[in-house]
Amino acid sequence: MDVNLELYRIFYHVVKAGSISKASQELFISQPAVSQAIKKLESRLGGQLFTRAPKGIVLTPEGEVLFKYIEQGYNMIMLAESKFMEAINLDIGSIRIGASDMTLKYFLLPYLEEFHKQYPKVKIMVTNRPSPETVEFLKKGAIDFGVVSLPLPDDDSLEIFKATEIQDCFVANERFGHLAGREVSIKELAEYPIIMLERNTSTRRYIDEFLSRHSVNLVPEFELATSDLIVEFACRGLGISCVVRNFAEEYIKKGTLFEINLKEKIPPRHFGIIKLRNVPLTAAAKRFMELIQSK
Repeated sequence: MDVNLELYRIFYHVVKAGSISKASQELFISQPAVSQAIKKLESRLGGQLFTRAPKGIVLTPEGEVLFKYIEQGYNMIMLAESKFMEAINLDIGSIRIGASDMTLKYFLLPYLEEFHKQYPKVKIMVTNRPSPETVEFLKKGAIDFGVVSLPLPDDDSLEIFKATEIQDCFVANERFGHLAGREVSIKELAEYPIIMLERNTSTRRYIDEFLSRHSVNLVPEFELATSDLIVEFACRGLGISCVVRNFAEEYIKKGTLFEINLKEKIPPRHFGIIKLRNVPLTAAAKRFMELIQSK
């Protein structure tokens, strides 16, 4: 089959723009030319890609499947072009990093600061998403590498490098002071209101697996999007919060919160750096990785 990449380029921009008129402006071609290209692509594929909507056009289910792969391919083409340009002119470049709130705040920030001082001409773009979404961004070619909370599910397409060790814990304020100074079993903990991260995070998955190994199912009173909010809820006495210790350390030192002394100890884990196996990094991304691994 003879592949016309121009048709797919137009298709990509129409989806991203949300309308044929906006896509035509971005591509600097007429609206009829964009419409004709979409019709031609639909004819070649033998199916409809879009349906009309009040505010523009939306993908059909078949169109969504096609776009998932086209987006990945388009991002990879942009990445390949960027690598080529870097090979020609080494004093420019860019890094696209994926990181969660936690990995950004407690691991990545000092390296970003140091790298920017050393290479001020290199553009750094950080995509802030939970670790599972960071993995998906990496596979789509939308980032060069990610900084995530380990462990991750087994995936042969990824190279994983362990970095700083982290420790999960449960913390509470004086409302639960009767639990301080003694060991508390997980089963006893389940009798209290629990505050945890949402299920779409590696931290929540890790804690759920730990609890499952001890045949305990904690049903959280609150499921929140960020660890900062979880600590804030604990400070207000709304429950016992499960967080990585870094987030609560300041409040523990002040005496606002105390750490629950669990009878069943939560094993420590790590922050990790992930990249696609057998996919070379840009010169700038490679140097950033070397900076992290040298510390």
